[in-house]
Amino acid sequence: MKAVYASGVSADNPLSMLKVGAMPDPVERELWSTVSVKAASLNHHDLWSLAGVGLSKDATPMILGTDAAGVLDQDLPAPGGHGLSAGSPVVLYTLVGGDQAGVGPGERRSILSERYPGTMAQRASVPSAHLLPKPPNLSFGEAAALGTSWLTAYSMLFSAAAVKPGDSILIQGAGGGVSTAALQLAHAAGIEVFVSSRSQDHRDKALSLGADLAVETGARLPRKVDAVIESVGAATWSHSVKSVRPGGVIAVCGATTGDQPGAELTRVFFQDIRIVGNTMGSLGDFARLLRFVEHAGIHPVIDSVYALDQAPQAFSKLAGGRVFGKIVLDVDGADQR
Repeated sequence: MKAVYASGVSADNPLSMLKVGAMPDPVERELWSTVSVKAASLNHHDLWSLAGVGLSKDATPMILGTDAAGVLDQDLPAPGGHGLSAGSPVVLYTLVGGDQAGVGPGERRSILSERYPGTMAQRASVPSAHLLPKPPNLSFGEAAALGTSWLTAYSMLFSAAAVKPGDSILIQGAGGGVSTAALQLAHAAGIEVFVSSRSQDHRDKALSLGADLAVETGARLPRKVDAVIESVGAATWSHSVKSVRPGGVIAVCGATTGDQPGAELTRVFFQDIRIVGNTMGSLGDFARLLRFVEHAGIHPVIDSVYALDQAPQAFSKLAGGRVFGKIVLDVDGADQR
């Protein structure tokens, strides 16, 4: 089958390890199922894999991709089949191991494309319990965006930060996959949303999606917020600490500009600011996210769509940071409903 894969790893030139070509079909495993992939979305995790972060050279060649939507190849085994049968449109939950179903006891947690082949292929395999019905209001391309970034945003908002309708938040770095998802989810939940970005274009797009205020990175807000959604790191950390109210929370899921910011510890402990780390979310969170997106009529923002053979161009765009929303690979009719 055709797939996008890491032929090796290179910290100095990650994109040189990216290949598109033939890879073996999924191996049959007990309690796992296969999906004919329609669409897969890109994440920074894929770039990190090419650089050797989370993916060892010994594990290559490795099919990349953590998120996908497609059509189930066979009936799901009971129990836990979610009423799905061969031909059902599905989305997949990408975490395996840890306390997740479908792998051996005691296996450490990982994400698809680290220890098991990923989703950027014509067929992908995943623990059967991790397959859920595709929201009918979404295209396959939109549904493929819901995995890593959207699940992380959902968990940051409603678990880590525990915000409620009527609360206020600041989302740092408008435009990225997590920040765009957090904006759309928070707006739909009745939360006041401030965003920051260096890009005027990104600020304008954020306002069109429902942001109440969009400011330049580091600009003072009209008032302090209940929570900050932080994925940028060193470039915005001081602003995040200064923008959250006493007793508020900063939810952190990444550090794209580095993880060595000035800690601002005096301000943190004097103002009882809570800092909560977050990595994706549970399978239950993912099921709730899918229901929320369907019932609220939310459509993930898609920056651009590329054919599978155009994966090098898609990865280059992601690496260049010229993205608002998600980049999607059209594996086989991604825009079909």
